[in-house]
Amino acid sequence: MTTLSKNAVGRIEHTIDTLDLRQALLMQLSLDRHATFQVGDPVPPFWHYLYFNPQIRHSDLGPDGHEQLGRFIPDFGLPRRMWAGGRVSIDAPLRLGEAVEKTSTIRAIEEKSGRSGRLCFVTVDHDFSVDGAHRLRETQNIVYRAAPAPGSIPPPGKPAPDDAQFTRVVTADPVLLFRYSALIFYGHRIHYDSDYTRDIEGYPGLVVHGPLIASLLIQLGLDHLGSRSLTAFDIRAMAPLFANAPFTLEGRWTPEGADLWARRPDDTIAMTIALEAVP
Repeated sequence: MTTLSKNAVGRIEHTIDTLDLRQALLMQLSLDRHATFQVGDPVPPFWHYLYFNPQIRHSDLGPDGHEQLGRFIPDFGLPRRMWAGGRVSIDAPLRLGEAVEKTSTIRAIEEKSGRSGRLCFVTVDHDFSVDGAHRLRETQNIVYRAAPAPGSIPPPGKPAPDDAQFTRVVTADPVLLFRYSALIFYGHRIHYDSDYTRDIEGYPGLVVHGPLIASLLIQLGLDHLGSRSLTAFDIRAMAPLFANAPFTLEGRWTPEGADLWARRPDDTIAMTIALEAVP
C-alpha cells in the first residue's frame, strides 16, 4: 500500500441532513408512481442516496462531471470510478422528516494489478444515526481504474439464473436517468451526456445508475416478501445496463429472504442482491 493510501485509511467525514419529504415524493413520481409519502413514513431501502450529497462547487468537478478526488478519497491517478456494491445492515428504518447524521469512514484501500491495468479498491463505511441512536450501516465498495484502451472488449458476463420465481421488465429512458441524477445531485456525465459516454468512456449508451438498479431490485424483493421485515442486503454490481435497452428484474425466495438479480439483454447478470429478512 502506498503512503497516500495508508494516510487515508481511517479518515472520517460527518454530514447531517434532514430527510426532506419533497425529495422522496419526486423520486416516487420519477418512478411513475403516485406521490403518497408523508412525514414520518420509512424511507425505502437504498433511497438514502437521495440525501447526504456532497456540496461540491462546479469548479471542483472533474472533466467527467464527478467530484475530483482528493477531498475525502485520495486521488490515485485513476480516472474511471465504478460503484461495485456493498452491504447494508438495518437496525431501524430512517424516516422522512428526521435529521440524520451520517458518519463516513474509509475502512480499507487495496491496490492491485488486473487484466486492464492498475486497480484501486476502496471500502467506505457509512453509519446513519438519529439523536445518537444507530439506524443503519452501508459498507460501500468503489473501484478506481485506468481508462480502457480504445477498442478494448469487456470480458464476457456471467449467465443469469433460469429459475426466477418473480420478474419485472424495466426500460430506463434518458429522462429517468436525468431526473435521478438531479435528485441525487450527481454530475457524472455517463448518465446524461451521450457524446461523452460514447466517445470518451467507450460505452454504447447512457449508463443506468447502480443505486437506481439496486433500488428497483430491492423493491421487487419487498413486493414478494409479504410481512417479513428487511434486516440486511448484499449488493454486487457486475456489468452495466444502458438507457432504452429493456432489462429484467428477477428473483427467487430463499430461507433467509430472497436472491435478486438484474438480467441484461444478452442474458448475463448486471447486478445481484441477497436480501435477509425476518418474520
